[in-house]
Amino acid sequence: MNFPFYIAKRYLFSKKKHNAINVISGISVCGVALATLALVCTLSVFNGFQDMVASFFTAFDPQLKITVREGKVFDGQDERIRAVCALPEIDVFTETLEENAMVQYKDRQAMVVLKGVEDNFEELTSIDSILYGAGEFLLHDSIVNYGIMGVELVATLGTGLQFVDPLQVYLPKRNAKVNMANPGASFNQDYLYSPGVVFVVNQQEYDGKYILTSLDFLRQLLDYTTEVSAMELKLKSDANVSSVQAKIEKILGDAFVVQNRYQQQADVFRIMEIEKLISYLFLTFILMIACFNVIGSLSMLILDKKEDVVTLRSLGADDKLISRIFLFEGRLISLLGAVTGIVLGLTLCFIQQRFGVISLGGGGGTFVVDAYPVSVHAWDIVLVFVTVLAVGFLSVWYPVRYLSKRLL
Repeated sequence: MNFPFYIAKRYLFSKKKHNAINVISGISVCGVALATLALVCTLSVFNGFQDMVASFFTAFDPQLKITVREGKVFDGQDERIRAVCALPEIDVFTETLEENAMVQYKDRQAMVVLKGVEDNFEELTSIDSILYGAGEFLLHDSIVNYGIMGVELVATLGTGLQFVDPLQVYLPKRNAKVNMANPGASFNQDYLYSPGVVFVVNQQEYDGKYILTSLDFLRQLLDYTTEVSAMELKLKSDANVSSVQAKIEKILGDAFVVQNRYQQQADVFRIMEIEKLISYLFLTFILMIACFNVIGSLSMLILDKKEDVVTLRSLGADDKLISRIFLFEGRLISLLGAVTGIVLGLTLCFIQQRFGVISLGGGGGTFVVDAYPVSVHAWDIVLVFVTVLAVGFLSVWYPVRYLSKRLL
């Protein structure tokens, strides 16, 4: 066994001459452990919120989405697009078309995003899981077209879940100049009716702006034939998203952009990653402060073990070996604090996941979830462990060398 490590281990667990040194050593371990626990729990809570937000988008966004790199629309019958749809990994594909429009219900108006989709849209996404109302997912029948609105848009227009009067839709005519004498003639107009349901994504971008309707209805308003804004894909259960995405990008070339769910909502997840990074940096700074207790504990220990050092020198130990003993002592304190903090942090995360002990407050359904969501990622645990050891080891290196020379 490494001799300095053996002596450091004995110093860590043996009783010191002065009881205060034992107390300070315990405080040092507790300080590192609490900082480690805070890192584990905080990163896990951020993961929980990120997974929760991702689950909302999952019900609305496809696994893969193909858009054109330049312009708003492209030909859905393009041979490259058809080749992609014919891939064996593709389970469901649907053409979609999006356009800004103005809608009016009685005396209320709003600017919205009309999203025209095909009838198999509910097979592509989990849209049924976010629908509320007595009706069903219905885009059109033989007589009229239907519009499924976000819950916030319903409140803005005051339509209610099942509106009787039709929703008036206005879209500018393509390649037509605005007639100032009769502005209404510059718009295509049609009506949407209620299928008796609304969707709730719990994201203002969707709930307050989007209306799902029939693809043919929107094409007719825009004077399109085969044009689409995007081709949305659902893969088979055994398909790997990353490999299929790379395969599609190779087929389509640079003219198209292929995005997975996280890339479709890149801004949202980038903000969450930045918040997580800032929290990690702040807590690492607190960890550095906690390591000052380790330095204090080592300085007291060095003074306590002066007689032992004299004995070791008499036996032939040099300054380097003696410094290594106290370096190992500081590292053992950091290691013990890291392991203790991670174990306690994982325990708290498990309790929060299972029982939801810490609630968000508010009550009455103010928040989407009642308790803080928690998701433990193995990579975060590894990152915390490496961070604690790195900060702990580096924080004691110079002080031990300095104190050893001054006090011994």
